[in-house]
Amino acid sequence: MAARGLKVLVLGGGGREHALAWRLARDESVGSVLIAPGNGGTPAVGRNVPALDPLDPDAVARFAANERVSLAVIGPEAPLAAGLADALERALVPVCGPTRAAARLETSKAFAKEQLRRAGIPTPASRAFVDRDAALDFVRRSEHAPVVKADWLAAGKGVIVADSRAEAEEALSTIFGLAAAGASVLLEERVTGREVSVFGLVSGRVVVPLGAACDYKRLHDADVGPNTGGMGAYSPVPWFGRGAVEQVAAEVLEPIAWQLARAGTPYRGVLYAGMIITADGPMVLEFNARLGDPEAQVLLPLLGGDLGAALLGVASGDRALMEGAIRPPAEAAVGVVIASEGYPDRPTEERPILGAEPAEVSAGETLCYHGATRRTKDGYVATGGRVVTFVGRGIDLPAARSTAYRSVAGVELTGAQYRTDVAARELPTAPQPGGPLTRAA
Repeated sequence: MAARGLKVLVLGGGGREHALAWRLARDESVGSVLIAPGNGGTPAVGRNVPALDPLDPDAVARFAANERVSLAVIGPEAPLAAGLADALERALVPVCGPTRAAARLETSKAFAKEQLRRAGIPTPASRAFVDRDAALDFVRRSEHAPVVKADWLAAGKGVIVADSRAEAEEALSTIFGLAAAGASVLLEERVTGREVSVFGLVSGRVVVPLGAACDYKRLHDADVGPNTGGMGAYSPVPWFGRGAVEQVAAEVLEPIAWQLARAGTPYRGVLYAGMIITADGPMVLEFNARLGDPEAQVLLPLLGGDLGAALLGVASGDRALMEGAIRPPAEAAVGVVIASEGYPDRPTEERPILGAEPAEVSAGETLCYHGATRRTKDGYVATGGRVVTFVGRGIDLPAARSTAYRSVAGVELTGAQYRTDVAARELPTAPQPGGPLTRAA
């Protein structure tokens, strides 16, 4: 078992990092939690280090070494792309988070597609283009409009699902307009089915499944409006049980982990596969090289065992710690994101938010994870787009959903935006999808 009194440094300042710090602070193995830079709500579960920038790998590595940090946990994707895990490894600080090379599974969709192809894992067909005119010509000659994807980090908003070739052409112009010189854009075959995200802990060739969640990318109910970083999530997924999660771990996460290890870029951290269950079987749409946001906010409260020990096992390659510290969830959780007016394009800032006291270590069935907030002498104010996530826990999804929305009803934030349909499709009266996770012959 892991030593007691671990000093854990959580890197990031969003709702995911509040959830991570909250969950780690509850572990027997953890003595203290630092959050850098943190947000207005994270002091409820640890100590903020507001001057420490996760995008400055050398500064973080110096700080962690000087503070004798036992374990660093990297939350967002941008620090991974900046090489933060590499810098921490050089400073001999145990880190849960992949190196820059391994994190290319998320930071380059073209790289991820190549790894999927080499491993023989089903994924929609795609082509990468660095030339806008060639991409436009491909769209005009295509029978169906493709999905347009930026081949770089885009904060969860670099994917445009077009309903017509004209929309695909417009999407290409938009994304190429954001591209750096030499960057590529993927055009991917559009497939239909139910989507689910499957999470696992990975350390070299060792994979331990965590669970599954469904999130909501569109801003408004019924999946309309612009793409966002995520407006809500729920877990577990009734039609995607533990057996299906373990199957994805064995048939997707393990082959990818082995492939990266053989290539000399072993993966250490949380890996999740964004899956779509089509009529022809499951396909991988994308990988993320960390816990999602808001998926983390519903997954972490459900995990039993000692998460700190498990993540230390990831950092050290200790299979026994990874496998022994996590227990499958026995409850359900539903998370609803409250966003600022104008999000995602121009979120309004500095408006006070009431009725959103941050989750503390001893919190009960209702949790409030802060994201874009700042504490003032008068309370909390919103500082960006996704302000807080309310999470309800219960014996099943209907109970958890009811708890979450009771809390949402008590929030006061001028111009607040949130979805009212999170997890509604899983209610007993909702239409249910068909059979188990199977692959067509």
